[in-house]
Amino acid sequence: MKCPHCGEYIEIERKFENRGEIQKKGMINKASSGKVMSRAAFGYKIIDNRLEKDEENARKVQEIFSDFLKNEISLNKLAKKYSFSVNGIKKMLKNYTYIGKIKFNGEMHQGQHEPIVSSTDFNHVQDKLDKILRRN
Repeated sequence: MKCPHCGEYIEIERKFENRGEIQKKGMINKASSGKVMSRAAFGYKIIDNRLEKDEENARKVQEIFSDFLKNEISLNKLAKKYSFSVNGIKKMLKNYTYIGKIKFNGEMHQGQHEPIVSSTDFNHVQDKLDKILRRN
């Protein structure tokens, strides 16, 4: 950037660029240590900067995963049954937070929170979702 007083070019952009890089590294470190990266997923709440189960809503999450896995139910019917949007249900069913993971910057990290859904059920749900979404 050119200084308005002396006409010399100064390195403000580089400072901002470095700040962004430093910020991203900090967020990667935070994710790799399993800490909360954003707002809490449905079924969790943030207490003392940690994800903790919200027992009532965690049971709903388990019901949704179970219902989807064990029954021939469309995403539309599942969404209506549990008062979510179809997109909200899809996001929930694909959310790695529910198996105790943190996904950030394309990488998966072990979270410090308790899973709501087993990895086995989560993987079966992913398989079923893939089949449904490929058909459409």
